[in-house]
Amino acid sequence: MATVTPAMIKELRDKTGVGMGKCKEALEEAHGDIELAISNLRKSGIASAVKKEGRETKEGMIGTAENDRVVAVVEVNAETDFVVKNDRFKQFLNDIAQEVAKTNPSSLDAFLHQLYSKEPSLTIDQYRATIVQTIGENIQIKRILTMQKNPEHSIGLYSHLGGKVVTAVEITGSNQEEALAKAIAMHTAAASPEFLSPEKVPQAIIDNEREIAKGQVQGKPAYVMDKIVEGKVNAYFDTNCLTRQKYIRDDSMTITDLVNQKAKELGKPLTVTNFIRWSVGQ
Repeated sequence: MATVTPAMIKELRDKTGVGMGKCKEALEEAHGDIELAISNLRKSGIASAVKKEGRETKEGMIGTAENDRVVAVVEVNAETDFVVKNDRFKQFLNDIAQEVAKTNPSSLDAFLHQLYSKEPSLTIDQYRATIVQTIGENIQIKRILTMQKNPEHSIGLYSHLGGKVVTAVEITGSNQEEALAKAIAMHTAAASPEFLSPEKVPQAIIDNEREIAKGQVQGKPAYVMDKIVEGKVNAYFDTNCLTRQKYIRDDSMTITDLVNQKAKELGKPLTVTNFIRWSVGQ
């Protein structure tokens, strides 16, 4: 019997898209013959979707799931919007989101290699391959995220455009402010902030904004130029930082004002400490 080497397993994996474990088994059964291993995998149905694996996946949907420990967010991509609207695709997306919430994986790669709880004979990636076979298009799990629940945190979720955009906002200070967090998540979907607060903006970006502003006010006295430049940097923060943005439902207040107003009603401090804004293909 020919020795099955890691290089052979990798080659079979690259050619078929099948998980490493199954590739090793197939090579052992084929006595190291890669072409025979491919043929056997295809006969068994595992590698029938090989040619579809390389197709570009530009469409997709973002799904969420939660339990008493975590909130999970996942993006799954397909080739066409027609398939994304398919009930089988939506069920797969839900299955994956539930599995992420249940197992809280450390990374996407670790998740793809772990066993699927509803069908322990398959890894998550092998389960995905069966969906490719069933639907007839390349399906890829693009990214996953978990947000840990905490007794002093509230997480609000919002799905926009049928799952094309999903946002989540986390508020620290109470676990009873999901409605406020969701309202800010809805704002986030519309306002598209890039950063949580000015403190989270990388210094390189701030320096670049200052240089752009300086280029726009050449010829002014230094004290005037400095004032204008700082004003333009603050305008950048107002546009791109969630806590500094005007609330879309009431532009007389910022998001920070909105949270502080609620904190005053409760008699306890509240702070927006995290947010995500995912859009398909981002």
